[in-house]
Amino acid sequence: MELQTHQQQHIKLSEESLQKQSTTLNLGPTHPATHGVFQNIMEIDGERVLETVPTIGYIHRAFEKIAERRPYYQVTTLTDRLNYCSAPINNMGWHMTIEKLLKLTLPKRVEYLRVILMELSRIADHLVCNSIIAVDTGALTPFTYVFQQRELIYELFEEVCGSRLTTNIGRVGGFERNFSDVFFTKLHAFMAQFPKVLKEFESLLNRNRIFMDRCIGAGPINAERALNYGFTGPNLRAAGVDYDVRVAQPYSSYEDFDFKIPVGTTGDVYDRFMVRNGEMWESYSIIQQAIEKIAKIEKEDPSQKEIFYTKDADKYHIPPKIDVYTKMEALIWHFKMIMGEIDVPAGEVYHSVEGGNGEVGYYLISDGGRTPYRLHFRRPCFIYYQAYPEIVKDGLLSDAVVTLSSLNVIAGELDA
Repeated sequence: MELQTHQQQHIKLSEESLQKQSTTLNLGPTHPATHGVFQNIMEIDGERVLETVPTIGYIHRAFEKIAERRPYYQVTTLTDRLNYCSAPINNMGWHMTIEKLLKLTLPKRVEYLRVILMELSRIADHLVCNSIIAVDTGALTPFTYVFQQRELIYELFEEVCGSRLTTNIGRVGGFERNFSDVFFTKLHAFMAQFPKVLKEFESLLNRNRIFMDRCIGAGPINAERALNYGFTGPNLRAAGVDYDVRVAQPYSSYEDFDFKIPVGTTGDVYDRFMVRNGEMWESYSIIQQAIEKIAKIEKEDPSQKEIFYTKDADKYHIPPKIDVYTKMEALIWHFKMIMGEIDVPAGEVYHSVEGGNGEVGYYLISDGGRTPYRLHFRRPCFIYYQAYPEIVKDGLLSDAVVTLSSLNVIAGELDA
């Protein structure tokens, strides 16, 4: 009797399986086709995606809550772990947020140095994204080739702060130390060779028939839907909206630079790829302009060569080691900084920067204490990942993978 019941149940399950025309696919959180720890539960009919349910939160680290228990300077290391492909942009954005609260004005040389680092970060970020798109369409060579340039950028970061990926670069009011001659030597070497490499990268992919067939029409989104979701950055510009924080709300003297905003039309994978390529050329131009502006400042006033932070931020800047070893006042301030005993005025500010993936914002509320009363990170990945089910619906499974690459969803930024 018991055996008969099991047989009947088996027959019933088999009939249900035959009636079901679709398959449930678990894409992630550790699937080799996903670039980070996130999951999509897909319902597919053959190779056609019927429905997608994204799951986030696998590496949620409660950064905003941690920030409420950390001195302001220690929050910098949390920003590193958002979009770790362009960490210096996150670092600078956080420092600018505190500077806005403190009402600090920085010397032009410091702002231009920041611009150089932020645009190098943007290039590194886009190199990763666009070369990964190539990998997901079957082309590994461009990825391995351009990563050599990414390594050169990381050497520049290392020369400034000693770190490569999670940089903890800069301080409130500027930088912790001046840029060395070695940095500028390496920067000029990078600037001399990068255009050739980027041109070769584009010649491999831009008009490659296989690459175009895989990318054109995959994962499209129009401007209206992108704006409704709250898209920013390259993914919004690929849909035809020329919004860029560097132009709309200039910071770090971006108003002093001449550059264009690359835009697309259809918001598909190919447009996102082309927009990021265009942005790398614009970043290169901005860096070149910054180098020239710094050289002009130093030529007009040689003493400017030693300026790497504003004197108005002395209270928030760790004194030089030689002073800490020899002067009581410097030792006291060093101790107060390290122990997080520097108060910040009460206030409420929001500051945003143009990150690798879009508008990275910091909404800070200070109650006048030594830690943020409340801090919210605006992470572009978290916002545009919500559109993923819509833009892959009715497409092919292979298109869903390359669409995920082109959106450049960074798990660290998604799950702050």
